[in-house]
Amino acid sequence: MKKIKVAVIGCGSWGRNHIRVYNDLGNASLTAIADMNTATAKEFGERYSVDWYTEPEKIFGRDDVEAVSICTPTVTHADLAMQAIEAGKHVLVEKPMTNTTDEAKELINAAKNQGVYLTVGFVERFNPAVSEAMNIISKGEIGEVILAHTRRVSRRPLRIGDVGVIKDLAIHDIDIVNQLFKTEAKYVFATAGSIAHDFEDYANIIVCFDDNRSAFIETNWLTPRKVRTLTITGTEGLINVEYITQQIIVENNERLYQPFLNYGEPLLRELDSFMNSILNDESPEVDGEDGLRALEISEAAIQSAKSGKQVSL
Repeated sequence: MKKIKVAVIGCGSWGRNHIRVYNDLGNASLTAIADMNTATAKEFGERYSVDWYTEPEKIFGRDDVEAVSICTPTVTHADLAMQAIEAGKHVLVEKPMTNTTDEAKELINAAKNQGVYLTVGFVERFNPAVSEAMNIISKGEIGEVILAHTRRVSRRPLRIGDVGVIKDLAIHDIDIVNQLFKTEAKYVFATAGSIAHDFEDYANIIVCFDDNRSAFIETNWLTPRKVRTLTITGTEGLINVEYITQQIIVENNERLYQPFLNYGEPLLRELDSFMNSILNDESPEVDGEDGLRALEISEAAIQSAKSGKQVSL
């Protein structure tokens, strides 16, 4: 079986998970890693017996590296992803895709021009509970989706310093509701504030779609216990999704039931899908346009919270 030679840029709390998963995947060959911290780069390079660097440019210059995961701080995404794309590498860039929508558009255009695949790290798309919920919706079991309510809260992570809770946490749910409603959002209204962060650390966001359909997204870094839930309400029933336990409960006019789901690591499923998209020469399940749409809504939410007005999209 052919394996894609892949490298990971950034060995922080999430990048090291990329390293671990690529090392275990049957369709990937972990080839190199890079981190600006010499001790960190050396530690993971030696642990996984791969080449390690403190300068990502050395990875981009290698002809044998076919794909890269970029797991660095948000403000570095655009520059590193662009270098990788221009070097002919397929790219997975962690969310948020870039710091601004203009940067995201530049990456999308560059990837098209270079003929490489660009995907964004929306790991919840690959959560088995979300996959099953989407499958149930496609069968019409809860009718047409009308409302969505998400709650993604926890204590503030020490690792985040360059974006607020909207771009770091809520953007996951923004991407999910975009998939639920399958149309462009019309406008956004949000409230947000900061207790102990340079950016917002709590927010409530309303995203409105056509035909009076909407999503309410609650997010913060203030809650002692991590909560990750989604309630999808349709014209004929509802689905409750628990992201962490990967459990769902379905209720319609005829019955209430809980499907049995086999646990699956979302990141493993995500990176496996990325590798397969390259091997099969198929567009990735999550593309740059998905990353851009989620970022546009995130920026609209931040703008709305600052102005106290709804923002049209």
